[in-house]
Amino acid sequence: MLIRFNKPYGVLSQFTPEGRWHGLKDYIDLPGVYVAGRLDADSEGLLLLTDDGQQQARIAEPRFKMEKTYLVQVEGEPDEPALAQLRRGVMLNDGPTLLARAQRVECPADLWPRTPPIRERKNIPTAWIELVIREGRNRQVRRMTAAVGLPTLRLIRTAIGPYSLEGLTTGHWKEVPF
Repeated sequence: MLIRFNKPYGVLSQFTPEGRWHGLKDYIDLPGVYVAGRLDADSEGLLLLTDDGQQQARIAEPRFKMEKTYLVQVEGEPDEPALAQLRRGVMLNDGPTLLARAQRVECPADLWPRTPPIRERKNIPTAWIELVIREGRNRQVRRMTAAVGLPTLRLIRTAIGPYSLEGLTTGHWKEVPF
């Protein structure tokens, strides 16, 4: 069994809540499924769950290098040199990142509002970037955008390999064939 879940902001990638964060049990009541990969509580979007240990490893293990696609709202205006640096890889405190795909995109018309909303500063514009990576270090996308001078305000994972958020509203899940 494979489950696609559109994880809301404020939900951990585990079933048990901790502190101010909710757990998956508030949304998914299926015994025997486990998260394949992580998504921070302050990030939103696609989370995959499965009851198959081999499938979980194929999705979550960095050695399989399954592409992950993110929609990132950043503070500032991404210019071509910043995007090119993201594509080439940036140096983080735990070493350089692999090559990535990065492009500026428009905010999707069907994007749900985040609760709570992001902070907006009147004098600083925001923009959206689509970033595709093949690794999954702790808070990697946020650290990558910060390294090129574009702090992340909102982070939404839209796809993992062939699986996407298509047709899923925030807080809902659907079983899919694998």
